[in-house]
Amino acid sequence: MSRAERLLELMQCLYRHRYPVSGADLAVELGVSLRTLYRDIASLRVQGAHIEGEAGVGYVLRPGFMLPPLMFSPDEIEALVLGSRWVGKRADSRLATAARDALAKIAAVLPPALRHELESTPLLVGPGAPLAVGIGCDGDDLSRLRASIRGQRKLRIHYLDLKGESSERTLWPFALGFFDQVRILVAWCEQRQAFRHFRVDRIQALEVLEQTYPRRRQALLKEWKQQEGMVER
Repeated sequence: MSRAERLLELMQCLYRHRYPVSGADLAVELGVSLRTLYRDIASLRVQGAHIEGEAGVGYVLRPGFMLPPLMFSPDEIEALVLGSRWVGKRADSRLATAARDALAKIAAVLPPALRHELESTPLLVGPGAPLAVGIGCDGDDLSRLRASIRGQRKLRIHYLDLKGESSERTLWPFALGFFDQVRILVAWCEQRQAFRHFRVDRIQALEVLEQTYPRRRQALLKEWKQQEGMVER
């Protein structure tokens, strides 16, 4: 591995870690000595990378230093294409279009050799099991759900549970899970005063309210993950 490739991989490692990570852990992840790791961090700082921390404390990369897209590796290109193709088949129409547009923007700035890799990637997405048929929530409503999550807006829904009982709920939506056959809305329910999961295909009607909910979406997501026993990295 060349020094340039090693520095790029170090940047990628720092991007993956949201919290300070020790130099020893980074060195093991990269397969280099601790001395080399410290030297590489110093080199990246000289080039403008906002890496905070020091030996014995840990390092974290702050926003403000971007890698040019032409530095994508072949594996990263395959991951992008495969993900885009999956979204094109299994998400709502707006998200599918956005995935194709994003891929086109990436292709436009890639050098010819990497653009060829992107356009000729042999990884395909096969047909999945049929999605559950919605009662009153269609592709446009999926877009509205995603917009309410981004805007941290309260949501009022009429929901039909698996027992056939209908109820009206006011929710704080903060996540949308895409599974093979169903879509799951994750939200704080004001009526139940607890986190609840709602199958999107069983939402009979929805209204995005003007009110924003009082807590940050990221805080709700973190608390829900802790409750579900998910490891935060």
